Formats: sequence, structure tokens, C-alpha cells
Amino acid sequence: MLRFDSVALRRGSKLLFADASVQLHTGWRVGVTGRNGAGKSSLFALVAGELQPDAGDFTRPRDWVLAHVRQETPALATSALDYVLDGDREYREIERALTQAEADHDALTQARLHERLQVIGGYAARARASALMHGLGFKPGEEQRKVAEFSGGWRMRLNLAQALMCRSDLLLLDEPTNHLDLDAVFWLEDWLRRYEGTLLLISHDREFLDNVVSHVLEIADEKVELFAGNLSGFERKRAERLVQQQLQYERQQRERAHLQSFVDRFKAKASKARQAQSRVKALERMVEIAPIRAASSIRFEFREPEALPYPLARLDEASAGYGERTVLANVKFGLVPGDRIALLGANGAGKSTLIKLLSGAIENRSGERFEAKGLRIGYFAQHQLETLDPQASAVEHLKRLDDKLGEQAARDFLGGFGFLGDRALEPVAPFSGGEKARLCLALVVWQRPNLLLLDEPTNHLDLDMREALTEALNGFDGAVVLVAHDRALIRTCCETLLFVGGGRVQPYEGDLEDYARIVLRQSAEAGAAAAPTPTTGTGSGARKPDRRERADQRAREAPLRKEIQKLDKRMSELAERKRALEAALLDPALYETPSTRAADLTRELGLVAGELGRVEDEWLAAQESLEQAAAD
Repeated sequence: MLRFDSVALRRGSKLLFADASVQLHTGWRVGVTGRNGAGKSSLFALVAGELQPDAGDFTRPRDWVLAHVRQETPALATSALDYVLDGDREYREIERALTQAEADHDALTQARLHERLQVIGGYAARARASALMHGLGFKPGEEQRKVAEFSGGWRMRLNLAQALMCRSDLLLLDEPTNHLDLDAVFWLEDWLRRYEGTLLLISHDREFLDNVVSHVLEIADEKVELFAGNLSGFERKRAERLVQQQLQYERQQRERAHLQSFVDRFKAKASKARQAQSRVKALERMVEIAPIRAASSIRFEFREPEALPYPLARLDEASAGYGERTVLANVKFGLVPGDRIALLGANGAGKSTLIKLLSGAIENRSGERFEAKGLRIGYFAQHQLETLDPQASAVEHLKRLDDKLGEQAARDFLGGFGFLGDRALEPVAPFSGGEKARLCLALVVWQRPNLLLLDEPTNHLDLDMREALTEALNGFDGAVVLVAHDRALIRTCCETLLFVGGGRVQPYEGDLEDYARIVLRQSAEAGAAAAPTPTTGTGSGARKPDRRERADQRAREAPLRKEIQKLDKRMSELAERKRALEAALLDPALYETPSTRAADLTRELGLVAGELGRVEDEWLAAQESLEQAAAD
């Protein structure tokens, strides 16, 4: 287990937390939460052995293998597959030792190493690395591309794959979804739920945390507290605790005021001096109860658009692509004020291309792109942070959009995005990723758009800022087209789902749960099909299965595939019934006359939700069995 005994940790002169005493047991999946600067990353550095506690003791088992994601990846000539394989350090050591033993003609050592390779699953290492890459969005054939040929975001995915490749006892993940699309998030979430080691996870993706963690470790007000359950359960408990704390604080303040009033009135009177002194001692003995901490200072709203033309924009049989490659063809749809659209689809399917086509950043190759007079687009691109001038301040960036804007007005506006005091006047070069993302959003908001095109706007944003963005989008009068891996943002803000794939853009009739099941099923099937024949890495290739073996394999898998199809159908039926019940309970007419109908519907909703959860667990177990059968 991981054991913290009265641990205190500082960064410079700042105390992050003190007197932290918690135990994290083997196999727990722990979400580490807290505001930016609370000490989450410092806690990770302590666990990794990069920092020592300023007080107290921290221990972790000496024989535990630790895995974490590298923050930088040099431009290596190594193939992507070999880079991922480097994550399994023992496998690589055995490979090198085998090469040496073969050169030395040492048959005894070779036999011993092959036996160990069998024990650690080394013969399937390359297949496992390929499956990890596929799950994280790499296309078949990209395994052999050089690391140097990938962009920064894709190198971060390679770093993540390398960490997952490690057969670790302890896995540290700090914002692993920042560089992933929604499909890869679904896959990673499923992988982490099946991870058998101990996981410490920092993430601002609410649903990702909810679906992965078994415990929550909160760092707040210089304290560390452990809660059992997922993020939603933790937030309910914290809300109840804060309400009780505030009530106790207010009661104590009234009691203190009453005692102090008595002391002030009678301390000069000899007949009351002893009683006044006793009350002074009572005041001194009181344990100070702190008021609840202030809510986030980040609150903003979109400025009212100067015009709301109808329609705002339209694509008519439009196509787009790069070089000789056509990514989208015959796209036809329009946008009107009030539209809330989320784009679904695999990485590279064309979601960002569609955003660029709508924005006018790329030209349509055929068909027409129409934009209304008065259209004003607010465009947040995936790499928007890179467009900032590192030497300019937040105020200077804003004034470049409006040279008539005064400094104080600019600072007042930026304060709603968390740039308080002199922070708004400092160069943005040393800003964190979250601060830069907030500034980019502030610049979009200032332009008073009537069409928002948002391509992964939540990367680097913490929970407070994501909630503020959600509230602002829900109050926005124009249209929104969103690409995001944050399901909470999609659910709360978007009413229409469009699927982008195969060069087409078409309505998606299911919900995000349906889409997640499809992604996981396709990933499992494609990963099994694309996995290369495992080899020892020393030149001795494994025998390919013959026709009879393949037939036996299909026979083993057939009942599982049939069961998965049956569970798929049942989940769809339950999800549809759940949506119908929720809609019925939201109907005001249900409550106009006294009846037991609402109670009956609520009871049925609980039963349906419970049944849906049970069937989903069965589906995951069947899917895992199918993956195991495919690997055997």
C-alpha cells in the first residue's frame, strides 16, 4: 500500500498540505482532486520519489514497479512500436540478454530467458503494444513510423501507450485525456477499469473520473482527505459536509458574539468580574471553525450578438480535403441560432476538417458554402494556445482586438476568466496551459460571435472553468458546433449529435452510451484483426495458425459474440425506456393533479437504471471474455 504518515509538503515557501495521514491500498483507483495549485502534481512527485516530505513519512513498497507518462518526447528515429515496447523494461532486458546469449551460443541461458519470457507474456508483447496504439487512435501501419514524424499531441499519446505497456504495480496519470479524442477516451476508460494495479489519476473530466475511480483524494485548504466512491459521490458528501460546517460556523459565531457581549458589558463590574473571566476562558477554549471556502471566481457569459441572421451558415453538397486526399464529400446541412451540435467520429474522420470548412479556414473543393450577412464566428481551434504572443499580456491581447478598449475595462472583463490583479498585465509565456486556454476563450467571447466553432475547448481547463463554460454556452443565443472529449459538456450543452465518418456527415440517432459501446466493440474487433503475429524479438517468428485453428477460434468466439449482440439489444431497450421515463417525469402535467403516477414512474426509473447497470456490467464482462478468447 501507499502510506502517508503526518506528511507535510511545501513548494518554496508555500505550504501545500500538512498532517496528511492516509493509506491507499493495493488495487485502488484513486482520483486526486483539488484546485490548480493545491498540490496535486507535487503529490505525484512525492509518490514518484522526486520530492521528499517536509515533515512526516511516506512509504511505498520497494518492489513495486512504477509507471508514469513522460511529459517530453525527443524527435527519435525509433519506430513508434519500438518506443511503446520500451515501456516493458523487463521484456527489453530479456531481449538484450537473449541477443547476447545467442551470440555466445549459451543454450542454458537462452532456455532460462525463454522460460521467463513465457511467464511475463513476452511472446505477445508486440501484439499488446500494437493493440495499445490502436486503442489510442493510431491507424494500422503507423506502428513503423518514426517517433520524430509525429506531432506533439501524437507523441504524448505514444508516451501514454508506453506507460500502459509497463506491467506496473502503480500507475500515475496526470490529465491523460488532454490529447485524446472521445473515441480514445472511451477506450482508455475501459482499459483503466480493468487495470489490476494501483492507480492515481488527476483529471478534470468529470465523467471519466466517475467511471474509473474507486476513491477520491482531495487536496484543499492545506489538508488531504480520502473518500470512498467516485467523484459524484464525493461531491455529494462534500456538499453535505460544507453545509454542516457553515451551520456550525454560524452557530459558533453567534455564541462567540453572545459571550463577548457579556464580557464587554460586565468586565469592569466587580460583582460580575468572575463570571466575565469564565466567559473569556470559554472563548479561548473554543476550537475555531472555518467558514466554507469561497466559490470559484471564474464566471462569465457571452456578450449578446449584434445580429442573429437566419440561417447563419449552410453547406450544400460541399467537399473538403488536403492534397489529393478528400476527407469530406457531399456535406449538406445548415446552422440556425439556437443550434447545439456535437460532432462524433474517430480521430482523422474529418471532425476538425468540418469545423475548418464551416469557419472558412479551408475552402470547399466542390459544392457551396453560404454564410449570412452579419455572421460573426468565434473559432477555438485545437492548437489555439500556440497562436498567443508569448511576450504580450492578457490585457494586450484583448486590446489588439479592440484598440478603443481601456486598460481598466480590459482588466474587469478578464477578471471573469480568473485573471486577477497584476496577472492580467504579465506576459503569457510562463502561463500554465489552463491559463492560456482561459485567455483564448476570453478572446473568443469578446468578439461577440453568433456562431461558435469549438474544437476541444476543454483541454487544460479545470472543473471550475469547465462549469463556467457550460453555464455560458447554455446562455448563448447563437449556434454552437462542438468537438470535445468531455461528455459532461456534450450532454449539458448539445441537443444534436452528428457522426462524421467515411467522408460523410450524418445525424446520429443514439446517445453517448450507445456510441461508447460501438467504439469499444469496434476497437476490440479491429485491434484483434490488426495485431501482428507475436515474435520473441530475436528473429524466431511464431507459427501462423492454420485453417483448423482459425475455425476452432471462431467456434470459441461465436457464443460470446452472440451474447454480446443480445446484451447490446437489451441495453438499447433499457436506455430507450430510461429516456422515456425521464421525459415523463419532466412533464409538468404529471403534477397538476394528485396521483401516485409520479411515484410509480420514479420507482420504475430506479428499477430500469439498476437493470441497465447490471446489463452493462455483463456486456463488459462478455467483451473482456471475447478479447481474452481472441488473444488465446
